[in-house]
Amino acid sequence: MKAYIHYGGVFVGLPKGPFQTVSAEAKRCPLWWQKQNLSFTASGYGKRIPTEYMVNVDGRWKRVYCCIFSNSGTCYIESNRKPIATVDIMQ
Repeated sequence: MKAYIHYGGVFVGLPKGPFQTVSAEAKRCPLWWQKQNLSFTASGYGKRIPTEYMVNVDGRWKRVYCCIFSNSGTCYIESNRKPIATVDIMQ
């Protein structure tokens, strides 16, 4: 599985800087509640919903989170609980 990481985007909270897209390895790594078909929140919406995907960034696996409040969401990775880049995962 492959992921494309977009640095310097317009997502609220991302650091401003030069736009850069890099490819990275991705894998499925569901959490215990995802394996039981449970939802993180009762509504399914939220600012920091953990997904079942992880991406390899600079030799470390980082969890992909999703900010979703409507029909579509924005997936991102974070460092010290702050968003650093958006992520597109291709299967």
